Amino acid sequence: MSLLGVTLTLLLGPTAPLPAPVRFGESLDRVEVTHSDEGRSGFQLVFKVGRGKLDLLDYAELSSPLLQPFNRVVLLVTFNAVPQVLMDGIITHQQLSPGERPGESRLTVTGEDVSVMMDLEEKSVEHPAQPEAIIALKIIASYARYGLIPTVIPPPSVDIPLPTERVPVQQATDLDYLQEMAARFAYVFYVTPGPAPLTNMAYWGPPPRLGVPQRALSVNMGPHTNVLGDVNFQYNSLEPTFVEGQIQDRQTGQETPVQTRASTRIPLVSRPAWQAQSHVRTRRFRQSGLNTVQAYARAQAETDRSTDRVVTATGELDALRYQALLKPRGVVGLRGVGLSYDGFYYVKSVTHVIQQGEYRQRFTLTREGQGAISPVVVP
Repeated sequence: MSLLGVTLTLLLGPTAPLPAPVRFGESLDRVEVTHSDEGRSGFQLVFKVGRGKLDLLDYAELSSPLLQPFNRVVLLVTFNAVPQVLMDGIITHQQLSPGERPGESRLTVTGEDVSVMMDLEEKSVEHPAQPEAIIALKIIASYARYGLIPTVIPPPSVDIPLPTERVPVQQATDLDYLQEMAARFAYVFYVTPGPAPLTNMAYWGPPPRLGVPQRALSVNMGPHTNVLGDVNFQYNSLEPTFVEGQIQDRQTGQETPVQTRASTRIPLVSRPAWQAQSHVRTRRFRQSGLNTVQAYARAQAETDRSTDRVVTATGELDALRYQALLKPRGVVGLRGVGLSYDGFYYVKSVTHVIQQGEYRQRFTLTREGQGAISPVVVP
């Protein structure tokens, strides 16, 4: 599929997909891809299908082995001769909607990113003397056939379990266990396509707020505007949460107070809600069976997670004007809406909708409060 200045390339097949036959590109009517920092990313391909004289028994696309469940789909988007991987996923669903008139029948193929293959088998596995970061590396490495490249950030508190005290036991799928371990430290686990076709980055760590910000989103700026319509902002003052309580250290038996009073996330605003508000929720710490370091890490993780969605911004982007893929799990600048909501945001999710002559990107941005930390947002 080719748009003005944008080309979409479709690869289909089993483990190592190849460029799709021309007829698939000609019949592809709509593409929707959703990336989020929580859970699996997904895609949907809608094909216009019909039955000619050579297709008396079935629709050609439906009977093709290329669109069968658990085949791999790779989508490449090329902006100005620079290809980028939009999705690397696995087909999980098919839906056929026959039409009464020629050209109205649609075949919808739906799937998820390759991490769906990590969620097929529940396991009972012991991980003796291994902390969470080592377990995460080991699990990700077992899926190297899908081109997974691991990036694992050790948590702030590393507790190597002594076999004489406890043995970490996995009673879940690999994906569920990775997300369960990540949640202990307000971390995330996700798989993102690229940087090259048939490769994927598997990230286990804190929500990434470092790095070069993406091309700015511009609102109400005349010819520089690349956001369609308005951006909707929501401020939830009930999100920030402090934690306090006590923990009986399982190693020493002594009781130690546990208390949080700030977020340790890399700041994106000058007035974080937990600091600017006159009231902040407080929750009691009631976990047990931990040592003091683990307890502080769990409490801090809850506070950090609570500040992530104080401010939520949603909108839609004109990709042809933006001339890039807005990527979730990173930082982007927003300008043109005023001092309270201008500045940098964490990109939580992006949905790409591609049709002939049209490419839109719906986005959700989050941060911990109001006020820009920089007077300038680089275009």
